[in-house]
Amino acid sequence: MDLPEAYARCHALTREHYENFPVARLVPKHIRPHVSAVYAFARTADDIADEGWGESGAPTPQERVDRLDAFEAELDKAAEGVGPLDPQYAWIFLALANTIRETKADVQLFKDLLSAFKQDCLKLRYATHAEVLDYCRRSANPIGRLVLILHGHHDEQWFQWSDHICTALQLANFWQDVGVDIRKDGRIYIPEEDWPKFGVDRAMFDQPSTPQPLRDCLKFQVDRAQSIFDQGKPLGKALPFPLSLEIKLTWHGGTTILQKIAAQDYDTLASRPKLRKTDVPKLMAKAAFS
Repeated sequence: MDLPEAYARCHALTREHYENFPVARLVPKHIRPHVSAVYAFARTADDIADEGWGESGAPTPQERVDRLDAFEAELDKAAEGVGPLDPQYAWIFLALANTIRETKADVQLFKDLLSAFKQDCLKLRYATHAEVLDYCRRSANPIGRLVLILHGHHDEQWFQWSDHICTALQLANFWQDVGVDIRKDGRIYIPEEDWPKFGVDRAMFDQPSTPQPLRDCLKFQVDRAQSIFDQGKPLGKALPFPLSLEIKLTWHGGTTILQKIAAQDYDTLASRPKLRKTDVPKLMAKAAFS
């Protein structure tokens, strides 16, 4: 397989995956292959960690970690310029190795992502808010930094603003998915240190509707996520167009999720709030005029 074919397969994945969004279509043409390579890497690793979870015959959590270890070994070889050995992923790492060379992307960002995926295979509880933030640092923040790097931006202040937005996005996803996560694999991201403050106990997460103490705790989490979003808001105005528009859309999309959680009185056990097609014009208008 040659390099153009490898990039073509990466780009195809951005268009075909069942969880796909319009990746690598709204960015400058010259960096589109690099965005596709990064997406293919992250999407494939996430599938190794999560695909088929709970289904009969699915890999065990430790087997998933072992597969991610092997995937990381391929990353190390790609970063060192050694040809990929696993034909299953050769196309990803052929493209990614070239992207790393051309954009000078920090390999540690990719390794941080893998460490978060491995953690998700084994860790179901978080004792403190600091633990949750550390997970976000590795699961979400690398994506934002890579987006900036692929666009040629390496400003440390911009990285910090991006980290705030990405962390808040991850938190918003956690708080909209409380019911989804507990029913899927028993995972709870709400820090256990916050439970006593509101009278929350483990049994509350098994209810069909969110008990009031848990709603109060969720409000606290949502407010905290909004404050982190606010710390990252300056990035949208600092960046050049059109990336500035995409970041503003991302910011407004994330904060809208938090607003939807509040609008249903923080009952994310009963239903999962999400963005709908009817929200898009409002988000576009907010992004354009903010």
